[in-house]
Amino acid sequence: MRQPRAILTTHRLSKEFRGFHAVDEVDLSVAEGTVHALVGPNGAGKTTLFNLLTGFLKPSGGRITFDGRDVTGQPPERIACLGVARSFQVASLFPQMTAREHVELALQSATGLGRRFWRSDKLMRRFSGRAGELLDEVGLVQLAEQPAGSLPYGRKRALELAIALALDPKLLLLDEPTAGMGLEDVDRTTSLIARVGAGRTVVMVEHNMSVVGSLADTVTVLQRGEVLAEGPYDRVKADPQVVEAYLGADVA
Repeated sequence: MRQPRAILTTHRLSKEFRGFHAVDEVDLSVAEGTVHALVGPNGAGKTTLFNLLTGFLKPSGGRITFDGRDVTGQPPERIACLGVARSFQVASLFPQMTAREHVELALQSATGLGRRFWRSDKLMRRFSGRAGELLDEVGLVQLAEQPAGSLPYGRKRALELAIALALDPKLLLLDEPTAGMGLEDVDRTTSLIARVGAGRTVVMVEHNMSVVGSLADTVTVLQRGEVLAEGPYDRVKADPQVVEAYLGADVA
């Protein structure tokens, strides 16, 4: 069986802050069409690595390649234009805008039309049908006309995912998608990611190891900015170094 190609790779990727190596010569390879999880204890370098991949930080050394292009040091908007969409740990939504308006605006932004056109009702109606499809995909179609500020926390995260999907990304990056959620929302979000992630490439930072075990094809464990272990979840969680460093005997 032919192995999937690597859509995202890093080579000796590093980020130093005043002598502190937050990311230290990390080699990463994300296979196309898979879910790849980045895990590790606090301070392991997960968020810094995530910010390097999306252009929010410039590396001190090393290289990032996405879809065959060297994107090292490129700004976030340039990387986004190449097909990378990111959700943040804290949802950033406009409280008074409806769920549908958020997705319509995201769809409009992907067309390259100027920002001054986004308030045009005629223009936005062009995106109404697709916005409805995306909201249905994330389970929000019944809440399409609700202001984002009135949505429960878990549904806000689902809306953020719909906004990311509106960009039709080749790579979807999820930053702590279940952070701050109760059990019901965690289960709903895990199912949602599994559904929308089918056939897509997803990289996620996630602390909840049951979520990682349910979703990830490959797990990279970071410690002190370096790769400690990598592989399928069942193999990684049994690695003695990983158990000692992060996971703990209760999940081994």
